[in-house]
Amino acid sequence: MRFELFIARRYLRAKRRQAVVGIVTGISVLGVAAGVAALILALAITTGMRRDLRDRLLGSTAHVDLMRTAGDGIEHWRSLTERLRRLPHVTADAPGLYGQVLISRGARSGGALVKGILPDQERTVSDLLQSITEGSGAALAPQPEDAAPDAIPPVVIGSDLADSLGVNVGDQVLLTSPQGELTPFGLVPKYERFQVVGIFHSGFFQYDSSYALARLSDVQHLFGEPDLVSVLSFKVDDLYHADRIGESIAAAAGKGFETTNWMEQNRELFRALSLEQMVTFIVIGLIVCVAALNILIALTMMVMEKTRDIAVLMSFGVRADQVRRIFLYQGMLISVLGTAMGLVVGYTLAWLGGHYRFIHLSAEVYSIDYLPFAPRWTDGLLVSAVSLGTSLLATLYPSSSAARILPAESLRYE
Repeated sequence: MRFELFIARRYLRAKRRQAVVGIVTGISVLGVAAGVAALILALAITTGMRRDLRDRLLGSTAHVDLMRTAGDGIEHWRSLTERLRRLPHVTADAPGLYGQVLISRGARSGGALVKGILPDQERTVSDLLQSITEGSGAALAPQPEDAAPDAIPPVVIGSDLADSLGVNVGDQVLLTSPQGELTPFGLVPKYERFQVVGIFHSGFFQYDSSYALARLSDVQHLFGEPDLVSVLSFKVDDLYHADRIGESIAAAAGKGFETTNWMEQNRELFRALSLEQMVTFIVIGLIVCVAALNILIALTMMVMEKTRDIAVLMSFGVRADQVRRIFLYQGMLISVLGTAMGLVVGYTLAWLGGHYRFIHLSAEVYSIDYLPFAPRWTDGLLVSAVSLGTSLLATLYPSSSAARILPAESLRYE
């Protein structure tokens, strides 16, 4: 062991003539540990929020959506889909017809976005049908030709929407379309009864509270669109290049088409999360700065307490740079001990929070119903570097003060 490190360890473990020095040293270690643990938890939360929101968004929507520029529906969509699915990087596709409706049961009602789908294709671009918790989506399969024409069409709705309407699987709801029929008395809204065959819970409030899935043919009949879809959804092999792949899809589709992707639709959300992570790191990082000030105070008091010892060491031939390193090592030992404790506590709490999900959130406010934790090893490296670097800066003044002690002046009255 190096001479300087040996002395630094002895100074930390030695009994104090002044108890306040030991107390301040202990507070410094705990302060560094608290700051590091808080930073690990904060970064794990913001990373978990971004990861969960991204996964739930991608699980509920497609990577790329193709639509008409003028807002009209897409005609001859079958042949267009057959041509576009051969493009590079396209792994799955599904047609859809969106429309706003008023969904009601008895005295309860609310707005909803109904989407007409082909279930087999929809499962390849979205996970909503896989998140059905009550009932089944099997009834959404295309209606056979020999089916009764007056059969009640099926619908699958979100769990929060079902709670607000007070419906369960097997109940009937009324869907009213604003795109009504023109009669001698004016435009009359068109409505049709649907039977709830399933309730899904995606964990994303936006979808659970206002989303409904029905057969494409039934939604086309409700909106009076004979064979039209409003969007063609695609899943691609590289979701982080969805914008570039979307441009190639729009170019292949021809004039009058445009695409949007999941990054464009949620750019502001992820930008806000990144800004929140940065601000959180800076604010909570102040805890580490306060702990570094405690290290500075503790080492300064220790230099004052050990002035005679330092003078004796220097009179034996210890150089000034060696004395400086003694207190640098002492500060780094405090920082390393506190950082190690903080990493253990932070990662343990983050793992427990992510595994047991014991912190629940209001889905109406935060869009997700629990607080996610996603600790990363890179966060530990960043936090450790900040903690050790800040502590090193705090040791510069007291170590330099110790190196400037004059042995003759310090031992004159001894």
